[in-house]
Amino acid sequence: MIYRLLAMNIDGTILQDKQKLYKSVKEAIDYVQSKDVTVTLVTSRNFIFAKRIAKALKLDSLLVTHHGGYISKSKDEPVFVRRIGDNTVFDIVQFLENYKTHIRIVNEKMSVSNVPPKEKRLARTIIDPTTFSVYHHQYVNKVSDYLYSEQMQPTHIEVVFHNPSEAEEAQLALQNMFYEVNINHYGNQLIILPRGVSKLTGLLYICDKLKIPLKETVVIGSGEDDLEIIEAAGLGVAMGNAPQPVKYAADWVTRSNNEQGVAYMVKEHFRKQHPISFLEKMNILKK
Repeated sequence: MIYRLLAMNIDGTILQDKQKLYKSVKEAIDYVQSKDVTVTLVTSRNFIFAKRIAKALKLDSLLVTHHGGYISKSKDEPVFVRRIGDNTVFDIVQFLENYKTHIRIVNEKMSVSNVPPKEKRLARTIIDPTTFSVYHHQYVNKVSDYLYSEQMQPTHIEVVFHNPSEAEEAQLALQNMFYEVNINHYGNQLIILPRGVSKLTGLLYICDKLKIPLKETVVIGSGEDDLEIIEAAGLGVAMGNAPQPVKYAADWVTRSNNEQGVAYMVKEHFRKQHPISFLEKMNILKK
């Protein structure tokens, strides 16, 4: 099988635990792009963060960000964006505030979250201190109060509960109350997305734009939210640090992110594949 598209998660995949981007990963991505393979990122991260990673990797492709809710090459010109409406966001947040939770509403420009109870303070804005991001986070005492005075249509909502049972209870309630969203449950966390949005729909969108069949994609991931795209890809690869269900779903389990698993897998697999342009020239592959 010839693979035309390589899609990778960021956290736990191309970045090691200390948020470092290994030189070997950059070299591996240069190598696979020299074979005319398109490389993209499929991530839960905000677009600004993903774009900076893409720049470090010399990628000029569409990026699937915000769990699939925002696809673009540039912040101001998305080719696809799906948001949760104002009224729905407000009602969901009001419901969630009945629990002791950390709530974060996110779009491509900024995020707003409540301050944990022991850290009550006035609203303030900070900049993400990570190496790659200048994304703005605003902390407020109560998210619903912020939404009452400010309009913000997020691409998604992230919620952290004290325990998984509360998260499961809230998921069931929210799914029954709001048909316009999907609720994804991971341990003590909920990710709330517009209905029909996921990393997989984002990957499918990219494939459709590039006219690349899904079977001609390689996906490398490490999180539970990568399981669906790993299963769907032509070649699904799990990082060595991925949880067991993700590894079981994969066709290939590579080394961990701290052991440069992406670089190892990419060089090991794609060294066997001739450049796409050569295969097309030899009529081995249709253009």
